Amino acid sequence: MKVMQLLPELNSGGVERGTLEIAQALVTQGHESLVVSNGGRLVAQLEAEGSTHLTLAIHKKSLSSLWQIAPLRRLIQQHQPDIVHVRSRVPAWLTHFALKGIPVAQHPHLISTVHGFYSVNRYSAIMTQAEKVIAVSDSVVRYIHDNYPACPKEHIVRIYRGIDPQAFPHGYQPSAQWLQQTFKDFPQLENKFLLCLPGRITRLKGHETLIQLVSQLQQNYPNLHAIVVGGADPKKAAYLDELEHKIQQQELRDKITFVGHRSDIREWLAFSDVVFSLSSQAETFGRTTLEALSVGTPVIGWNRGGVAEILSQLYPQGLIEVDDHAALLSAVRQHVEQPQVVAPVSQFSLQQMCDETLKLYQQVIRGE
Repeated sequence: MKVMQLLPELNSGGVERGTLEIAQALVTQGHESLVVSNGGRLVAQLEAEGSTHLTLAIHKKSLSSLWQIAPLRRLIQQHQPDIVHVRSRVPAWLTHFALKGIPVAQHPHLISTVHGFYSVNRYSAIMTQAEKVIAVSDSVVRYIHDNYPACPKEHIVRIYRGIDPQAFPHGYQPSAQWLQQTFKDFPQLENKFLLCLPGRITRLKGHETLIQLVSQLQQNYPNLHAIVVGGADPKKAAYLDELEHKIQQQELRDKITFVGHRSDIREWLAFSDVVFSLSSQAETFGRTTLEALSVGTPVIGWNRGGVAEILSQLYPQGLIEVDDHAALLSAVRQHVEQPQVVAPVSQFSLQQMCDETLKLYQQVIRGE
């Protein structure tokens, strides 16, 4: 097979990681993998793993992106992929227009993945207009059914995102060298009970909830310390300042540490005593929740979206009814006073995700 995946950029995030994982699975099984994006820091890894990257500015939500229709059409005609797999709305629209200029007999098969609970409108509907629509969780299947009834049920295929259990082994411990460097960089973390909120600095991730929790717990549990693992986009600098101001106001400066964007997320998740998923909007999957549970760290999160699907199967005691702050506080107290055990994880594997995706590609090519 020759598969061409399209996404805006290759910097960081779940969509990007999923693209690289499927690209690598294709190469490993002897297929040809092409990825079209505006580039980014993951291109080197993608190419090192055997895929071809084709740079095209398909990342901007603006009318200027329409200039990319003809170049994209040329790429499709030049490479003649069996499958074009679109993973985001702008690339999906550009593909839609690019294919209009190619004879139907020469069209590749079109697959999309709905990675997000997009705003419901005609712009987002393009993600449901493919031969097969991959939904990354049951919550996403429901979202498509509820909001895009024109998408036939038999076109929707639920394929959970997955992680490599060998990359996040149960009981994993960071190396002595890593710990030494971390305590050198952040001496305030030594000998603390660590509450970790992973994710980029945006208004949706629940940082205010974390600050409120630390404020409520600090007197009874002076050994408690919160870490925020994730960077702030320059556009979110004002929000980061707002959070810093709140922390200063509540005199929690020595209780909460922002460690910035990290590539060693496994270490931070394993190093933490509890990991949170407190997003104010439902997550479509919740990869970080899965990674934390995989290494054996308890996760406490709101009962919604993909995170709820993962927790209900792997760590139901971490499920908290949405916005029930009293129950959240109680669950954290319980975890501080009595460390909880997380059983080894066998579901949601990367291998399963890749196998199911490649099987779908083959079924579509065979016309099944």
